[in-house]
Amino acid sequence: MSSDTEVVIRAKHLAKAYKLYDSPKDWVKQQLVGSEKNPYYKSFWALKDISFEVKRGRSLGIIGRNGCGKSTLLQIVCGMTKPTKGEIWVKGRVAPVLALGATFDLEATGRENVLIGGAVLGLKRQEILQKFDSITEFAGIGAFMDQPLKLYSAGMRMRLAFAICAHIDAEILIVDEALSVGDLAFQKKCVDWIDNFRRTGTLLFVSHSTGELSRLCESAMWIDNGRVREAGSVADVARAYRRATFVEKDNMKRFSAV
Repeated sequence: MSSDTEVVIRAKHLAKAYKLYDSPKDWVKQQLVGSEKNPYYKSFWALKDISFEVKRGRSLGIIGRNGCGKSTLLQIVCGMTKPTKGEIWVKGRVAPVLALGATFDLEATGRENVLIGGAVLGLKRQEILQKFDSITEFAGIGAFMDQPLKLYSAGMRMRLAFAICAHIDAEILIVDEALSVGDLAFQKKCVDWIDNFRRTGTLLFVSHSTGELSRLCESAMWIDNGRVREAGSVADVARAYRRATFVEKDNMKRFSAV
């Protein structure tokens, strides 16, 4: 392991289980008389054993099939959920693009959600107001800033979330497949901004696109069935992942609960 002065994200043997109930009655039984030895639920282990670290100023790409645990891992890094087992250590202000979008109020306007999102990420109201015009310009959604988010497309919500995250002076940027939602012009704007951010910041980037990983990341980690299957250079990991997707059948057992 590297020294703490170099590392900004460190995960040790992370595991995360979700409780799945067959019916609401089982949930009630679990609250009243259930226990770990006598549960009324099944456990779905989204993550089983994940260890990695990211040094300051480096960029790590994460790839894997749907349901392998990528988003759960990022939620743990962002502090949105806690691991069932293992340890996570994060040093520095985090800008989580996808996680921020999940905190939006669909009944509130884009303008109001800028204030909400900025506050969630630790900015004071005066700081947000000073950055508001720049956030609006970056998002590029025009008059929709004064419309409720329930009228936004998925791409417009992502534009707003990314624009806010781009203005909080974070040390760590976490992007979870967000670029695939936007149009080509906005994707280019985001990639250009990420390129500039990488000069001083740390990037954790999830994507199904090996091309995007090669473009934005220095190293990569392939998660398969809740575990790290391979880690190393982007080229080596991408090559192994592509080979597996062609040769190996898509195994639905990864969605099974026990």
